[in-house]
Amino acid sequence: MLDLLVKNASLHDGRTHMSVAVRGGLIVEIAPGLDVPAHEVIDAGGLLLSPPFVDAHFHMDACLSHGLPRVNESGTLLEGIAVWGELKPLLSQEALIERALSYCDWAVAKGLLAIRSHVDTSDPSLLPVEALLEVKRLVAPYIDLQLVAFPQDGVLRSPGGVENLKRALDMGVDVVGGIPHFERTMAEGAASVRLLCELAAERGLSVDMHCDETDDPLSRHIETLAFEAQRLGLQGRVNGSHCTSMHSMDNYYVSKLLPLIAESGVSVIANPLINITLQGRHDSYPKRRGMTRVPELMAAGVNVAFGHDCVMDPWYGMGSGDMLEVAHMGLHVAQMTSQNGMRDCFDAVTVNAAKVMRLQGYGLQVGCDASFVLLQARDAAEAIRLRANRLKVWRKGKLVAETPEVIARLTVANRPARTSFFKVNQEF
Repeated sequence: MLDLLVKNASLHDGRTHMSVAVRGGLIVEIAPGLDVPAHEVIDAGGLLLSPPFVDAHFHMDACLSHGLPRVNESGTLLEGIAVWGELKPLLSQEALIERALSYCDWAVAKGLLAIRSHVDTSDPSLLPVEALLEVKRLVAPYIDLQLVAFPQDGVLRSPGGVENLKRALDMGVDVVGGIPHFERTMAEGAASVRLLCELAAERGLSVDMHCDETDDPLSRHIETLAFEAQRLGLQGRVNGSHCTSMHSMDNYYVSKLLPLIAESGVSVIANPLINITLQGRHDSYPKRRGMTRVPELMAAGVNVAFGHDCVMDPWYGMGSGDMLEVAHMGLHVAQMTSQNGMRDCFDAVTVNAAKVMRLQGYGLQVGCDASFVLLQARDAAEAIRLRANRLKVWRKGKLVAETPEVIARLTVANRPARTSFFKVNQEF
C-alpha cells in the first residue's frame, strides 16, 4: 500500500490530471488517473503540484535584523554594508540562531525547502559561521541548507581574510564564496577570483561569487570567473551571483561574454528584488533596470536562477521568504511575459535553482524525494500572477505545512458569494 497518493494534479511541465504515488518518502509512480490503495489520498482538484521552491542566493546571518543597530536611511548598498559592519560587534550567537530559525519557519510555510546562504567570514570570531552551522543541523529534517564562506569585507582587502575563510571551510561550510568587485582594485579582484577558485579546486568544493554587483560596465569579474572555471576543470560547480554590471555593458562585449559563460558551465543567479532596488542609484533618467541579462543568458544556454538575497536586513526592509514574489518581480523587470518566459521564471525559483545547488533527489520524477508543494493555482503563470497560496507542503512524504484555501467572500448584489481570483473561462 502507498503512503500517499495525490490525484488529479497539474504539473509545472504542463501535464494535467496526473497522480503522484509515494512510498517510503520517495515518488514511486507518476501517471494519469492512478487509483490504488494509499493510507492518505489527496484530490488536488486540478491545482498545481510543484517541486519545492529553492533559494540559491540568500544571507541568513543578516535576515530579520532590520533596524539593528539602526535603519539604512539611504537604502543603498554601501550604507547597508556599513550598517552590517556596525551590527557585527553586537551580534550574539543566540539571537542570530533565533532569527534564522524564525526565517526557516517562514520558508517552510512558503514551500521553500532548499536555501543556499552566504555567511560572513570577515570577523575572526566566525560567530555567524558557528551560528549558521548550528541552524543547518537543526533544520536538516525539513530544509536543505547550504552555506557559502563569504568574505563580505573582501578576502584580500581585510586582514586575515584568506585564513578566516579557510577556517570556515574547515568547520564545515560547503561552498567557497568571494566578492571581487569589493576588493581595492580591479587587479586585486581578479586575483581573489583566481585564489578562491584554486582553493575550491584543491578541496573539491563548489564556488559561488558575488560578481560585479555594480553599475560599472568595466567590472568584468564574471569573465575571470568563467575562465578560471574552465582552467581548473570546475564546470558545473561555479556560480556567479548578481552580475548586475552586465546590464550596463555594451552589446559587442556581451556577445563575446555570453558564450564564454556558457562554455565554462558557470551558472548565474539574479536577485530581482534587490538588484533593482540597489542598482541604478547614481542615475537620474533614463534609469537603468539594475538586473543582469536574464533572457539573453538563458538563450545562450546558461543556467539562470533567481534568489531572494535579503529579507528584512540592513540592505532590504521588505520580504517574506516568498520565491513567487521573486519570480513575479523577475518576470516584470526582465520583460519575460511570453508563455515560455513565464515558465522560465517559475523554473528560476525551482529546477534551475536546484541545479545551482546540485541537489540530489530533487524534482517530480520517479525515484526523487516526495517533496512537493500544492499551490492554489492551476499552472506556473497563474502561480506567479497570484503569488499563489501554498495549500500543502510535503518533505519526503511528510506534511510539514498547510494553509487554508484563500477565498474572498462577497456581499454584492447579483454577484457570486465568493471569488478566488481565477480567470473565468470565456467563450466566444
